Amino acid sequence: MDDMGAFREAVLAWAARDAAAGERAAAGRTAGRAVMSDFVAGDPDGPARELAARLPVRTVVLLEGLSDVAAVDALAERRGRDLAAEGVCVLPIGGAMSVGRFARLLGPSGLGLRLVGLCDERERDYYARALAGAEEQGRTAGPSGAGEQGRTAGPSGAGEQGRAEEGAGSGEQGFFVCAADLEDELIRALGVTRVTELVRAEGEERPLRTFLRQPAQQGRPPHLQLRRFFGTKKGRKIRYGRVLVEALDPDRVPAPLERLFAGL
Repeated sequence: MDDMGAFREAVLAWAARDAAAGERAAAGRTAGRAVMSDFVAGDPDGPARELAARLPVRTVVLLEGLSDVAAVDALAERRGRDLAAEGVCVLPIGGAMSVGRFARLLGPSGLGLRLVGLCDERERDYYARALAGAEEQGRTAGPSGAGEQGRTAGPSGAGEQGRAEEGAGSGEQGFFVCAADLEDELIRALGVTRVTELVRAEGEERPLRTFLRQPAQQGRPPHLQLRRFFGTKKGRKIRYGRVLVEALDPDRVPAPLERLFAGL
């Protein structure tokens, strides 16, 4: 495992311990405020903090799931960018409800790293509240990170000319909003016909035909049928996250993904 991979695993383990501490606090077995304060401060000799100081990591891209990571990695490869070498860690947070935890651990009140990412339209308000809370906590506690003080920015622009806030010496940054999710953005960018061709090329024409015959799919818009199809088998969304990005024309990258890369 490379250093950035080790950092990613250390952060995920850190977040898992934080979640477990929060569950114990909610169950009334310990004082939640004390646990959170201790955990956000963390162990100065902990693996994530050590790696952040040594690499150094400057930016963390927070993404909801592994399919989003697959898409971002694929676009980076297409553009000849080595994000890890640039100090960028691409991190799956396991769902939108975890963004507050990762913002606390990695942002101004934690490691002090710059946070960017993608979110879905339905989660936009939740992201805005969680990121604002992390920003406020950082102002109250002061920076404790290994590098310069990080900033978080609210979600920016689904279907509009969104502009992220300016970061601490890092240019534009922020969280960019997908209308439904990133898979939906990619299907729309490629078109139903092209995506169906890709499914066929991946050897899944028969499973797709079987899926489309289901009563629940009758009368649904084709792009929604394809989006649902990608989620019907474990690992399929991750696989097509890469396949769809690799098939994009250079000028057809969905706006939220394009804006994310423009700020990295």
